[in-house]
Formats: sequence, C-alpha cells, structure tokens
Amino acid sequence: MKVKNVNGMGDTTCACGNWLNHWIKCGGERIPRYCMEAKCTQTPEVGAHVQKDDSSDSGWYVVPLCKAHNAEKERSLTISDAAQLVSANVGGTCGKK
Repeated sequence: MKVKNVNGMGDTTCACGNWLNHWIKCGGERIPRYCMEAKCTQTPEVGAHVQKDDSSDSGWYVVPLCKAHNAEKERSLTISDAAQLVSANVGGTCGKK
C-alpha cells in the first residue's frame, strides 16, 4: 500500500500520550519489530500520521515508522501489506466518551 506523511501533525496530542502508544492502544497490536516501510529494517520509533496515496479515502491514520521514514514528506512510501492503519481521529478512538 502506498501512503504519504501528513505534514504538521507531530504537535497534536491524544489521550494515549504519544502516537505510537495510540497505534498500540487503538489497534490492539504490539510494536512491530521493523518500520512499516516495506523494505526498512530499522526499529519503529514514532506513530506517523499518513494518508492513503491515490485514494478516495481522505482519512488520517497512524502507522509505526522509523524516524527517517517519518521525515519523508515529499514522496510516497510503500508500507508493508501487513501494516495496520489506525485512525488518527481521536474523537472516534481514544477520545471517545
């Protein structure tokens, strides 16, 4: 699957403390061994905000990436087919009452 980073989302917060914790809590998964970029063997360090590339789905999602791939804003990233995209909409996830 191809995704693009959403710029400027690093300063937003949620009840999980950080976006990697959000991905774990709201997705029910453990942190993967490797960054979700398909060919990367680095440890995921951040919950990156992404949008599906070339899709009618304009939702924002969180996916575990290494810092290097999280910094890539200009081009599409191919993420693992096994990657679980967790909604970044806190109103529908960790902020739901």
